Amino acid sequence: MTPLDGLRVLDFTWFLSGPFATMILGDLGADVVKVEAPGRGDPSRKAGPFIGDLSAYFLSINRGKRSLVLDLKSEEGQRTATKLAEQADVLVENFVPGTMARWGLDYETLSEINPRLIYASCSGFGQTGPRAQQLAFDVIIQALAGTMSITGHADSEPVRVGYSVGDLGAGLFLAVGILAAVEARHRTGRGQYLELGMLDAQIALLENAFTRYFATGEVPGPLGSCHPLIVPFQAFPSRDGHVVVAAGTEEQWVRLCRVIERDELANDKRFATNIARRENIPALVQELSAIFEHKPTAAWVDLLTAEEIPCAPIQNIAEAAVDPQIVARSMIVEVDDANAGRQRVVNTPLRFSETPTMVTRSSPGLGEHSAKILKEWLGQ
Repeated sequence: MTPLDGLRVLDFTWFLSGPFATMILGDLGADVVKVEAPGRGDPSRKAGPFIGDLSAYFLSINRGKRSLVLDLKSEEGQRTATKLAEQADVLVENFVPGTMARWGLDYETLSEINPRLIYASCSGFGQTGPRAQQLAFDVIIQALAGTMSITGHADSEPVRVGYSVGDLGAGLFLAVGILAAVEARHRTGRGQYLELGMLDAQIALLENAFTRYFATGEVPGPLGSCHPLIVPFQAFPSRDGHVVVAAGTEEQWVRLCRVIERDELANDKRFATNIARRENIPALVQELSAIFEHKPTAAWVDLLTAEEIPCAPIQNIAEAAVDPQIVARSMIVEVDDANAGRQRVVNTPLRFSETPTMVTRSSPGLGEHSAKILKEWLGQ
């Protein structure tokens, strides 16, 4: 048995934020039925790279789901969707606000026939406010929230975070909200409406940047790999690459000075405390950079790790995929795809002692499960 065994999720989501949330629910054992338009399905099916006819992008966020084709612009499709909602525990959608209402599939309508329905909506800007009807993609959210303004180096152009944190952050919050609503239903016996804006979720993730601004009046800017509060906490060039060092306590700083054979730095009034080091970052970085460049990354990692100073090499994706820790935690697993054969995918990071989970299925073909879903859910 899985944590969400028996939970029925009717998934009207597309692209990234919504599908990521429902994928999490599927990883936890929910029966996620992905409703797709006839002929084309989720537009992300057309996003590369491709393995044969399989979109790796689509696979990465729709593994383990089942696909049902419905024409929601037709009366028949709307009737079928309404009947499915009557049998569902959770409905998730991430259209522009008002789209589901035009199809007669809004919360007010569906909750009348299924009071236990948990209805979750995710959009770029939420259901209210002056931007509510605007379209949004990840880069738009990162720009508006301020994420891009604190990413990169001080002398560089604005930089987008290297993965879709605007979409994925919203998807995580959406999954948490849905699970909270499921828990609340155990007590009340009723479902409820949950709505989330991607911009709101991104602001929540930027909590520390806003807190620092409110506390000091200083507008945060990009710091490269540095931490705004802890020093040293960044990447340094080594002989053959880079090594990341994070001396998060004064004890670790003293040990770091000993490892690099510069004990006097720990007593230098410019660097004796974290506050002092923050005020003298350029001088400290100059000192440390000149030292770290004399040994290869692996040598520094061995030396620092032996003294329990947090450190790491900067790995690329290929290196991370075979990192012994990642392998030991089974974070990369293989699934069978009917058309593309065995494929490697990222596993769920959640580990349960009583209700174990594991990614075991590929993404569905368009409409692959239509007949079976209609029979199981509606008896048709």
